[in-house]
Formats: sequence, structure tokens, C-alpha cells
Amino acid sequence: MSQAFAAVKAGEESLLCRSYSRYPVAVVRGKGARLWDADGKEYVDLLAGIAVTSLGHCNDEVNAALAAHAEKLWHVSNLFYQEEQLELARLLLSTSHHQKAFFCNSGAEANEACIKLARRYMRKVKQRDAYEIITLEGCFHGRTLGALAATGRENLSDGFAPLPEGFKQVPAGDIEAMKAAITPATAAVLVEVVQGEGGVVPLCGEYLRQLEALCRERDVLFMCDEVQAGLARTGKFWAFQQYGLKPDAISMAKSLANGLPMGAMLATDEVARGFEAGSHATTFGGGALASGVAAKVVEILLRDKLADRAAELGEHLKRELAAMQTRQPGKIKEVRGLGLMVGIELAVDGKPVWEELLRRGYICNLSHGITLRLLPPLNIDKSDLDGFLQNLEDILAQIPA
Repeated sequence: MSQAFAAVKAGEESLLCRSYSRYPVAVVRGKGARLWDADGKEYVDLLAGIAVTSLGHCNDEVNAALAAHAEKLWHVSNLFYQEEQLELARLLLSTSHHQKAFFCNSGAEANEACIKLARRYMRKVKQRDAYEIITLEGCFHGRTLGALAATGRENLSDGFAPLPEGFKQVPAGDIEAMKAAITPATAAVLVEVVQGEGGVVPLCGEYLRQLEALCRERDVLFMCDEVQAGLARTGKFWAFQQYGLKPDAISMAKSLANGLPMGAMLATDEVARGFEAGSHATTFGGGALASGVAAKVVEILLRDKLADRAAELGEHLKRELAAMQTRQPGKIKEVRGLGLMVGIELAVDGKPVWEELLRRGYICNLSHGITLRLLPPLNIDKSDLDGFLQNLEDILAQIPA
């Protein structure tokens, strides 16, 4: 442990709540797909702040937008009309079939907005006492109490009981279980097309289409959590577009403002009737500064066709990993994902592999102790991905099957 890192680590233990298990890296600077630590070591960032800095660190165009808006207007609250919100809403709505936007500060808040909208729409518009939200096992929807209840993982809710009522989980992929779970009290089904925190697990397209059809048949809302998979990451602008779905509402956050805290919900005109003035609000959501930056991010994602690039690079990654799986029998169990949202489930202990990658200067995430999760910037150089592949195979070749 270097002196510089030890000083930062000591400060953390002295000053901050101990709610995080940190990687053994103190980051001081970033540019593009590169990070540098307190000792000057350079890393290739294949995590992008957990799918946040999709345009890379300190992107020049985003920096320029931030500087321009910082000189113009920061915050006045949602008591005022703000053209920055309208510009961002127009851009986002142009990518989808939705007609209304609501802005907030995080993915958990975006999912809370979906949950509240579903309940209020059912009670105030449909005049039905339907409030229950059904989610899928293996999901992750956030850490506020409501989003935590929707997530339904005991390891995450330990010590926080009682959680809010009105949530239930069913096994992913089991349409019969969902049929049995939906009752007259059900307001909505909320799903991730790709379960990111679950280890990058894409749901079957046929199952998702059956699920949407079931929601229409039973007259409950169908909602998609696009917090991690959205905004061009999976090879489509939205992951639900992979399968021709038309959810009533979607949540997003992560890469929306490339690192500034920003979340949003998009909804159809019909379902947006569930909200009226005073029914839901936020102090900071959609502020001029964050909205202006987010609009530039969305503009770049669309202009540079980064969804198409994610699809192309993702196929390259999966193709090379499949070949590696053959060359290194007994080392890789499965490769999963869509676009530049890739999970490499190992057949060996993942921790030493992850640690050696980090030592060699490659940052990725280790999920459930066995799955290397890759969420690189969407504009990352292909050579950086090839360097990772070369190092991963070299590491795996040295590990007994």
C-alpha cells in the first residue's frame, strides 16, 4: 500500500459512513476511457462508473456544455418554466413512443416515480384500488425503501424492515407464475430487459413479449427499468426496443448526464394522467445545469450513432470471448449480454481473476464472485477491448481448470 493511497484510505475510515466496500484504488483523474490513481498508475476503465460515463471521462463537448450552462443558470427550482428541461424532453421523447417526461436525480427516484405513477393512475384515473407492483427475482431497482421493496433481496434489506407493502417478486422467465401473481390489486409489472446487478442476465424476448401481452390482457401497466441498460448501451437506444415492446413508462438515470446526478421517467400521455400538479415533485430534478448537460449527452449519443457502435463492439467482444472459452476449457462458463453490457461468468473463482486484471490496469466489476461485468464507455477504442481480452486470456491460461 503506497503512502498516497494509505492517506486517502485513512481519511475514508475517519470521515465517512462505512457503507461501501471500496476497490483498492484512489482515483484522482480521468479522461476518455482512462483513469489515474493517486500514485499515477493508469487504468483502462471498463466499468464507466457503473454504466454512467458512457461518453468517457471529462468529454470535451460535455465539458463545454457544462461550462456554458454554469455561466447561464444553475438552479431556480421547479416553480419556474425552464427551456433546458424542454430541450432535454424533446430529445428523449424523440427516441421512444412516449409523450411525457418527468425529471429527477437518480435511478431509484426514477423507479419511485414509476411506482407512484402506476398507483395513482390506477386509483385516480382508472378508479381501481390497484396498488401492487410485481417485479422479477434477480432484479435491482434501487435502495430507497420503495425501490428496495421492489427489488426484494434479503441481503440488501437486512436491518431495514419493515419495508413498504404492496410488492411481490416472481421468477424471471416463468409466465405461468406471473399469470398466478397478477390479481385485481395489481397496478403494474416492472422489469429490467437486462438484469445488470444480477450478473448481466438478458431476459428472453419471447417471455417479455408474452409478459407485455399478459399485462394488456389483465389491464395492468407494463413498465421497464432502463436505468442501466438504456441510453444506447445494449445496441438500441432503449433495451426494450430490442424486442419491439411498448412499455407504458420507463425509468432511466446512470449515463443520462454522463456523471452529473440525473434521472428521468418517460410515460405515455394516457398513463401520465396519473400525475397532476402537486402529486409528485423534486427540488433538484431537471435543474437547468443538469438538464443542459444531459441534452448534450443525448445529442451526442444520437449524432454519433453510439447504439450501433455498442452493438458492433458488443458482438466483437462476445465473439472473441466465445473463442476464448473454447481455447480455455473449464475457465468460462457463459458469456451473456447485449451491446456493451457484457457478463463473463467464470467457471473458476472470480476474485483472483478480477484482482489480477486490476493489477494489470483493467477496471471491471465482479458480480456475485463469479461474473466479470463490463460496462465500458460507448466510445471506447476497440484496441482497449482487445487489450483486455488478451490479458484476460493470459490470466485464465495460468489458472487450473
